[in-house]
Parts: sequence; C-alpha cells; structure tokens
Amino acid sequence: MSKELSSQEKEELFKMLKARFEKNRDRHKSIEWSKVQAKLEANPKKWWSLDEMESSEGEPDVVGYDKQTDEYLFVDCSAESPKGRRSLCYDREALNSRKEHKPANSVLDMADEMGIELLTEEQYRELQQLGEFDRKTSSWVQTPEKIRKLGGAIFCDNRFGTIFTYCNGAESYYAARGFRGILRV
Repeated sequence: MSKELSSQEKEELFKMLKARFEKNRDRHKSIEWSKVQAKLEANPKKWWSLDEMESSEGEPDVVGYDKQTDEYLFVDCSAESPKGRRSLCYDREALNSRKEHKPANSVLDMADEMGIELLTEEQYRELQQLGEFDRKTSSWVQTPEKIRKLGGAIFCDNRFGTIFTYCNGAESYYAARGFRGILRV
C-alpha cells in the first residue's frame, strides 16, 4: 500500500480540511489556517495519515497548537467514535489471546499503521470541552501499563453530560467502541 497521495487526492483532502477548519472555528480560535497550511506543506508524509483518519470517518480537525514542539494537533472530531475503527480489541497481545471470534485488528496496531497516536484520557477529556462526542459510542484511550499488565484496558464516553472512564478486558471488542487518534503536524 502506497503511503503517498496523488495530487488530486491531496487537493480534495486539503479542501475538506480547510472547510472543516473554517466551519468549526470554536475548536481553534487563535489558530490561523495559513500557518496550518504551511506546516502541512512542510510535512508531506503527514497527508497520508490525515487521509487515513478521514477515510475511516474520523473527521480530523485542528484542536490545538503545542508551542514546545511547534506542532498543530489534528484530532478525530466525528460526533461518534470513527465508524472505520470500531470492533477492535486493544492491542496485539489481546488479539493473540482470543481463541475464536477474533476481530480484524487491534487499536494500537491500527493506530500505528495509520501513523497516529491513540488519545490519552486527558486528551479525550480536553476534546470534550470542544463539543459533545461519543454520546452513543465509546472510544478506547491509552491505558496505563499497570492496568494493561493485569489484562485490562480503558475507554471513555459521554453520557448524561458527564465524561466516564471505564475498563474492560483488553481482548474485548464491541460494534459501538472504536478509537480516536491524534496527529502532530
């Protein structure tokens, strides 16, 4: 699989990202599109990852800027957990532990293949300050090693106006649970 977009694919993605950026100014009030565009143009390898986020229905948008690293933060802003990234167990170890009814992939493997990172619980909570996400679905988030060593993994959702964090066995998977990613550009 080629990790480069054609000029036409890049142009279409650019138009979509810019339109989403303009439509959702409340997510990035102090950020100028021209600066985001310059960063994208200087980092051509990031286009493929953004396209993967988009094609799996994540609706990536700029939600912040990291001054320390001089990077813009693109996060999946779809109302519900991205449809193309659901029904996955947490990681490769969990996937390998399943004897039957294995899902197609794991969250950490898919995120790695896409060139993105899984949101932390803190990043998930910050995202919820920009809108209401996962009111019908849930999203796996990075799991602390001590929980993972015991066989668990954590996920979050938004119910009754409250952000909840839960745990499950890492090998579990559900049609309404996916994951949200972050890409630094």
